[in-house]
Amino acid sequence: MAVDVDSCCGSAPVDYKESAKRIGYTDAELAALPEGANLGLGCGNPTAFASLKEGETVLDLGSGAGFDVFIAAAKVGKTGKVIGVDMTPEMLELARKNATKSKYKNVEFRMGEIENLPVADNTIDCIISNCVINLSPNKNRVFSEAFRVLRPGGRLMVSDLVLLKPLPSKILKSVKAYVGCVAGAQLKEDYLKAIKGAGFKDVKVLEETKYGVKFLGDDEATRKRAESLHITEKDLDELGDSVSSIRVWGIKA
Repeated sequence: MAVDVDSCCGSAPVDYKESAKRIGYTDAELAALPEGANLGLGCGNPTAFASLKEGETVLDLGSGAGFDVFIAAAKVGKTGKVIGVDMTPEMLELARKNATKSKYKNVEFRMGEIENLPVADNTIDCIISNCVINLSPNKNRVFSEAFRVLRPGGRLMVSDLVLLKPLPSKILKSVKAYVGCVAGAQLKEDYLKAIKGAGFKDVKVLEETKYGVKFLGDDEATRKRAESLHITEKDLDELGDSVSSIRVWGIKA
């Protein structure tokens, strides 16, 4: 499945439903979500590749308003459970409100950092995450924590942004103010090395798509912001050539 990823981390004023469909979510999945759960923050659909089963326990790293938590909850059913971890009180409050108003009984949202998960050892069947780990300054720690909480045989399935080559120096200086989720991205080979270094086996990229950074300059507000940061059309093209969205799989043997 090939898609142009053109929304991540809330970078652009897009139609959230259409954006979600472009990165792999189905109409049925979106229709079942509580209103307010889709904030347009993802760069792929990790649940599409996670092979979730009835009765499993799933953990979402950086769960936001509960978007992927609620989709996973439908897949694991009443006998399963989905735990969302987020460090933002406002997001936790919104996610819990969404769960309550839609009467989800198999979800839980916990306050915590993905580098220090509030989850016991060997208790999770599958970990998902969507465009969040790239924001962490300590990705090695994130993947070590993920490995710790997974049961033997458990799996990791994340969607994230990586760099195909180092960012141009000019862009690197101002990109954080322009599109924060790209600023924290790591070189693809280093990202995969961090997963393997945590102990995961059978690590593979199941899907890789171009990250459409150029779209960020398609509305007046972001054009003005780019101009204020002295980011040119050529710079945006170069940035787009440097960034990719990947879906990565790994197993705790």
